[in-house]
Amino acid sequence: MMIKPGMVKPKTKAERQSRVTKILAKLDEAYPNVTCALHHTNAWELLAATILSAQCTDKRVNEVTPGLFAKYPTPQDFAAARQEVLANDIRSTGFFNNKAKSLIGAANRIVNEFGGQVPQTIEELTTVPGAARKTANVVLGTAFGIASGIVVDTHVTRVSNRLDLTKNSDPVKIEQDLIKIIPTPKWIEFSHQIIHHGRGPCVARKPKCHECNLTDLCYAADRIWF
Repeated sequence: MMIKPGMVKPKTKAERQSRVTKILAKLDEAYPNVTCALHHTNAWELLAATILSAQCTDKRVNEVTPGLFAKYPTPQDFAAARQEVLANDIRSTGFFNNKAKSLIGAANRIVNEFGGQVPQTIEELTTVPGAARKTANVVLGTAFGIASGIVVDTHVTRVSNRLDLTKNSDPVKIEQDLIKIIPTPKWIEFSHQIIHHGRGPCVARKPKCHECNLTDLCYAADRIWF
């Protein structure tokens, strides 16, 4: 097993866009009909689960939310919760005090400002406590099918850089780079696919390049050749 020199990169805009088209086709092959890994039954539950997912695995969140949503079925129930009690309910997700504060703040905002319904615009949703742009993109895309942008988490950051779709490390700049080259109808699906790819073969350490169907299109510096 050894790392060989990088492949020749496409030079023209047409060549680069052709490569992006091929990458999207390969992602469709590997991850058809993929969706958000966070379990939910409505937009509020997805928003709450996404807030809980910060610095926590989706698996852990999915273990916590069934009991949490049974105890607090609606935003009104979360808004009325005592912070110390809610924090204890979500303790295993980490950063539980801050997350409890965000959940209660988000619930109050949605109940008092949006009639108990999760807003469906990026401008409104990003005013909700705990709902920065990444969270808003997750909720709008998954719950409402609204392509407001591209979700950029640690997986999207890593994989997009490895695939040379961006050279940036800042999530805002990465999203700006991606929305220029990914067709709008693919934004939602692309986000889910890249996240799944980052959890699968394209892990942070020792990527499993032998399991990846993008190897012919990848010239990452840490690509592992066989």
